[in-house]
Amino acid sequence: MPNNVFLVGPMGAGKSTIGRLLAAELKVPFYDSDRVIEQRTGADIPWIFDVEGESGFRDRESAVLAELAEEPGAVIATGGGIILRPENAEVMHRGGRVCYLTASVEHLVERTAKDKKRPLLQVDNPRQKIVELLEQRDPLYRAVADWVVVTDRRPPKVVARDIAERLGQD
Repeated sequence: MPNNVFLVGPMGAGKSTIGRLLAAELKVPFYDSDRVIEQRTGADIPWIFDVEGESGFRDRESAVLAELAEEPGAVIATGGGIILRPENAEVMHRGGRVCYLTASVEHLVERTAKDKKRPLLQVDNPRQKIVELLEQRDPLYRAVADWVVVTDRRPPKVVARDIAERLGQD
């Protein structure tokens, strides 16, 4: 049975950075579901959103998640909207443990401010969009998570180490 660690949370919470460090700490493979999608399609996420719409992207995201969940022990950073489809929560629970990485709105805005590869934030008021997304998604992240980790003002290595210790206790 797969024993993966899935990292969920909003854009800018640190899923990719912390995931890479956590995988190194645990000595297991690391996968970023968005990067896997980009490698397979040969296109970046904004292009997929433009051409296929959010629904088409979510279809690809669910398919990649189902495949990665079959890995026999990996750390998997998911896209911020992975929890919008209930079947994805089931896939993650069958495939391992789920950690919700979260941060304050201020930190999320700061961390995503210069990133033009986040289609949902290419709006006039990215801060307001982050607030809206959090209001919608926070309950879904919490519902799927085995535990919640706040990443505000914490070095990624420390967060990764804390998650690894938590995994050792469970």
